[in-house]
Amino acid sequence: MKRIVDFIWPVIGIVAVTASVWLLHREFKGAAVGPEVWEHLKSIPASRYFLAFLSTLVAYGALAWYDRIALLHLGVKHISWVFIALCSFTTYALAHNIGASVVSGGVVRYRAYHTKGLTAAQVAVLVAVTSLTFALGTVLLGGLISIFEPKELGRFHGMLPASLRFLTDPAMARMAGAVFLTAIAIYVAGSIFRFKPLIIKGFRLEYPRLEVTIRQLIVAPLELLGAAGIIYFALPELNNPGYFVVLGVFIFSFSAALWSNAPGGIGVFEWFFISAMPEMPNTHVLAALLVFRILYLLVPFCLSIFVVIIFERNRLEEVLHHHDEEQPPAGGEHVRAP
Repeated sequence: MKRIVDFIWPVIGIVAVTASVWLLHREFKGAAVGPEVWEHLKSIPASRYFLAFLSTLVAYGALAWYDRIALLHLGVKHISWVFIALCSFTTYALAHNIGASVVSGGVVRYRAYHTKGLTAAQVAVLVAVTSLTFALGTVLLGGLISIFEPKELGRFHGMLPASLRFLTDPAMARMAGAVFLTAIAIYVAGSIFRFKPLIIKGFRLEYPRLEVTIRQLIVAPLELLGAAGIIYFALPELNNPGYFVVLGVFIFSFSAALWSNAPGGIGVFEWFFISAMPEMPNTHVLAALLVFRILYLLVPFCLSIFVVIIFERNRLEEVLHHHDEEQPPAGGEHVRAP
């Protein structure tokens, strides 16, 4: 059974990528996509590129804070901010591009944090807390958008299964938003009143202390705000629906891409985002998404490879150096001091 389950998510990812690429091909069939996208990329002012770059720094800075918060929950305080930032950056850069972020993120984090004395169980809790932090941000912002901008969910009417299209009705959207925010309130209450820990198949996850919860509710939305900002600043001002619309479309599209388990959400993310922005030319939206992929995915991915190479080289040198120290001197016998 386990071997069958191991194949399920990769198959889902392949199907999602194939379907989304086909839909994108149908969307742009007959259009000179390459030249138009290139022209729009050149037309984006340098100031907007700079703001998109700053948004990327905000997003990855917040992701580093995810790890710091999880370590605070574990009571680990001896690891430097620099190490945490590099570990977090590498973890997310690889996970966002490879897919299966919990698995790939867990492997990278274990390899790094194990050198700082963390056990496998502690790393598992760290991964769970960081994943929960992201989920809290998605639920919090999704709830706020559903309540204050309920009509925006209508953008996804044609993309949702028939059984879920009722959520695009403004009244139902507000109700869904209220449920989301209630879930956040229960989580905060659990932190304040120390509810019983959640135990799933022997895995114990305790409600964090209030100081940890407050940090989670600040940093998780910040990461999403930064990531959505990359796309917003890369879009033209003409017919731009505004930042909060872009944010809502980003949260929905990014969540769909994560659920698809497609590497980097390629195809899935683009199809959802483009379909939800009918007021703008498709090629302009595609160009903005390309800027997002370059700044948020591809450049960090390339840099993370160098970080991994340097880390593994240093670890190898440490192992070899330790091995040399344990070797006896020439002749096969240790020399005793008088």
